Amino acid sequence: MLQVTRKDDESVENLVRRFNKKVIQSGILTAARQRKYFQKPISKTEARVVAIRKRARKEQKMRELIGTR
Repeated sequence: MLQVTRKDDESVENLVRRFNKKVIQSGILTAARQRKYFQKPISKTEARVVAIRKRARKEQKMRELIGTR
C-alpha cells in the first residue's frame, strides 16, 4: 500500500500530484486494469507471436510517420 505524508506548508494539490506520481511509477494502476477482465492464459509461443506482430505493426507505423515528414 502506498502512503504519502504531507510535508510542512505543502498544498493539497502538490500532495495529490506526488501521490499520483507514486501510483503511476509503482505500476499498481496498470496491473489493476489488466486484471479487470479475465483473459485466457496463452502459451509462451503464442505470446511471442503476438509480441512479434505488435512490434512489426509499431515499426511500420513509425516508418509511415517518418516517410510523411
